[in-house]
Order: sequence, then C-alpha cells, then structure tokens
Amino acid sequence: MLDCKKALEESGGDYEAAVKYLRKKGMARAAKRADKVAAEGAVVSYIHGEGKIGVLVEVNSETDFVAKNDIFKKLAADLAMHIAAAAPKYLSPEAVPAAEIESEKSVERAALEAQGKPADIIEKIIAGKIDKYYSEVCLLKQPFIKDEDKTIEQLLAEKTAEIGEKISVRRFTRYELGEGIEVKKKNLAQEVEEQLAD
Repeated sequence: MLDCKKALEESGGDYEAAVKYLRKKGMARAAKRADKVAAEGAVVSYIHGEGKIGVLVEVNSETDFVAKNDIFKKLAADLAMHIAAAAPKYLSPEAVPAAEIESEKSVERAALEAQGKPADIIEKIIAGKIDKYYSEVCLLKQPFIKDEDKTIEQLLAEKTAEIGEKISVRRFTRYELGEGIEVKKKNLAQEVEEQLAD
C-alpha cells in the first residue's frame, strides 16, 4: 500500500504513470536479486497432445516456501507449456555452440554478399539475424506464448519482482514422439510388390 501511495505521489496522481513507476521499481528489485542463488524450486512436467510431446523443466527459487506459492506454480506450468509449444533448443544464447553460430553467420554472409551488400552493412544485418536466431532457439529470448510482447527472460524478471525472490530456469528437456527417427515411406504398389516377391 505504501508503495502504491508513493507511486501516486511521485506521478502527481496520474494512475498510468504510477503503474509504470511501480513496474520500474519492481524491475529494479529484480535486478538487485540477480546475484542471489536460486537452488530451491520444482521440476515440472507437461504432456501435450495425447502423449505426443513431453517436457520437464527445472524452475528455481531462493526458498522452498516460494516454490509452494501459487504464482510460482502457475509460472512453472506456463513455462513447461511454452517449451512444448515453442520447442527451444537451448536455454540462453550462451548455451548455443559457437560452431552453430559461425555456421549461421557464414550462411547469412554468403547470401548477403551474393546480393551485393557492402561489408559494413553485412555485419550489422548479420548481428540482427543472429539476434532473431536466438529468439527462435533460446528459451530465455523467445516471446512468451501467452503474451508475445514479452520474452521469457522479461517474464522471469516480472515474476521475480512480484514474488520478491529470484526465479530462474536452470534446464529443460523436451521430447517429441518419433523425433529423430527416419521413417522410410513406401507407396502401396512397392509394398505389394515386395510382399509378392517373398
């Protein structure tokens, strides 16, 4: 209540400005907690599509008390569902192998050089393309499926501010039925011919 009163005073009674003030203050609190150790929490599972996709995600908090909080539980469930839907390959840009990034850069560079773009422009375009790549393959950089105006990283910062403890994702695993298995498809005529030959 005191924070709300102070926010209204700071913003001269402007409700929208007061809300922005409180959000900024919450983000500042979240930033202060960034160096805290979050070793408690929960491993949450999510199964989607009649068992076609499964996710395990470890969401951490500073205390086990927070891990039992409804806000934390809903966040962890939302994160598991997001991972099932968005299929990130890595947690953060730091987790992406350097060779993969170099491969992406070389493909983009070759395409831009073929278009005759100047070298200085190419490097700027590549930086933007790599940021876009991170937003596709890195969980923390992906737009949250329930609110695409914020990334998972921003969502975690908001929840850290709301709960008052550092909330982080340590790791996740996503399984999709049949993923990585090469299935040879035959047409009906080939199958019948093979059976007659036996």
